[in-house]
Order: sequence, then C-alpha cells, then structure tokens
Amino acid sequence: MAIRSISEIHAATKAALIAHGAGAWQAEEVARATAHSEAHANVICGLQYLESYCLQLTSGRVDGRAEPEIRQPRGAALIADARCGFAQPAFAAALSRAVTLAREMGVVMLAVAQSHTCTSLGYFTEQIGRAGLIGIGFTNASPVVAAPGGRRRVIGTNPIAMSVPDGAGGLALHFDFSTSAVALGKIAMAKYEGRPIPEGWALDAEGRPTTDPEAALKGSICSAGGYRGWGLGLMAELMAAAMTGSVNSLDVAGLKLPEGPPHRLGQMYLLMDTTSFTDQFGTRFARLAEAVAEDEGARLPGAHRQPAAAVEVADALWAKVLDLARG
Repeated sequence: MAIRSISEIHAATKAALIAHGAGAWQAEEVARATAHSEAHANVICGLQYLESYCLQLTSGRVDGRAEPEIRQPRGAALIADARCGFAQPAFAAALSRAVTLAREMGVVMLAVAQSHTCTSLGYFTEQIGRAGLIGIGFTNASPVVAAPGGRRRVIGTNPIAMSVPDGAGGLALHFDFSTSAVALGKIAMAKYEGRPIPEGWALDAEGRPTTDPEAALKGSICSAGGYRGWGLGLMAELMAAAMTGSVNSLDVAGLKLPEGPPHRLGQMYLLMDTTSFTDQFGTRFARLAEAVAEDEGARLPGAHRQPAAAVEVADALWAKVLDLARG
C-alpha cells in the first residue's frame, strides 16, 4: 500500500479515460467523481471502477464523447439525456439551470436519462446541497434484489441519497444508502478476500439464507429491513426508470461487464428551496441537530464528514491505474 494524493488520483483517472476514448470534458467530470469517492473512503465507487469504465469505453458500451441533450418539458421539470454516455457529464450540463429554476419555482425535478451507472448517487445530491438547496436523489441498477419471500432478481440495490444545506455552502446532513441490505460491491469484496458475509445480507440461488459470498453472487441480495427496504427500492425504481423513460433494472446486464448494450439507466433528483413555505427551516433543523448532539454517541448522518487530501491505494490497483493511463 502507498499513499496517493487525491490530485494524483484525479489526474491518473482522467488520463486513463481519455486514453480509452473519452472526451476531455467528459473525462474531467468522471475523474472528479472518482477522486471524490476516494477522498470520502467510498472505495467501491472509486478507482475500483476505473478498469470497467475503460473496458466499456473500448467496447462501446458507454459513449465517452456523448454530448448530453437538456430539455425542459414542463415548467419545473428538466431532463438531461445522457445519450448512452456517462451520468456525471449529463448532470453537470444541467445542474446550473436546475438550481436557478429551483430558486425561482421552489422545487424542480431533474431527470438524468439513458446514462451509464452514476456510481455514487450522493456525489450528485451533495452538489445540490452545496448550492443551497435540499437535494434528494434516486437511481436504479442491474437486478440483484428479490422480493421478500421470492428468489427472482427484480430490482437493483437502488440507492436513495439526501443532502441538506447548512446555509454557508456546506452540508448540514448528508446520506447515501442502498435500499438493499448491502451494496453488491461489498459482497464481491468479501469473495475476493475469502471471508464470509454476515447473515441477513443475501440468499443463495434456491432462496436460502447464506453467508457464502460466492453463493450470494449467484443468488440475490436481501432488501434492507425486509418489506420496508423493498418498498423504498421499488420507489427508487419507479423514480429512476419509469419517470425518466430509462430502463428497468430487469433490463440491465451486470454493470461491470466489459461488453454488451449500454446501461441506459436513469436518476431522478429533487431540488427544493428551503424558503418556499417558511423562514423557519434553519430554526427547526437546529432544534433537531441540538437534540442529537446532546445525546452522547449520536450524530446526524454526514456530520463531521471531511474529504481526505490523500489515501492509501493498493500497489496492484495503482499499477493497473497507471497502465490504463498509458492506454
């Protein structure tokens, strides 16, 4: 293991994406998101995704030069059609317009359609929060979750994220979690490391609870909290796929498969001005935050969250990154 600066990670990621066919500005947006994930210890959405990005650029599964198309079908509705490109450039192309519109209208729905996986959903809602608005996001993924009592994979891990502004350009609250019991990447990492997974994470192909990560990868992941998580996962599915005109989780092959049809996934973001109905938002939030702070050991999600300037990266992974950067 060696320490690598976040700026090194950003530069190497961008170089690798460009070497495999991405446009410069599109590569910049994806590299920024990758470096952000590493800086916040979200390794599953960081450099571990870079090789699949590059392989899919080469195979054409993702169009690294796609120019997003931004449309406004209704007054408070924007859609950024990624056109089978990366989600990060599509979101970036629409964000400023969405923020301006939300300040005028009070609330805006921003849809990203027909995109490659967005990887870290909270990365996007965080940008909304730092712009001074509440951001709530939904996305879907390839099918890995079965209904409680069932065995068939129907929806993805389907995360939900929320970011709340602190009034000073930062975040007062931030969370990003899958509606499944665990992210698929954690099971894959357990298999790679040769360790069992906790009970309650997954079922095998016959629908039986398992602690074997290999059996879990052949079976399905459980919803978080049983029917509660299942309901939230279905909500994310409808918001991300049905509302945006993107594909159902059922129709997406494994996100890291090097070849195959484009992902064509969707995301839905709600941007809300905290002053639309009252000037008491800050007061009410402060009351809540103070109550949590007074409870020893408790904290609000995202509290004291700070990016690292440098992180440990496995030598083999960094060697792969540099090899990808050379093309």
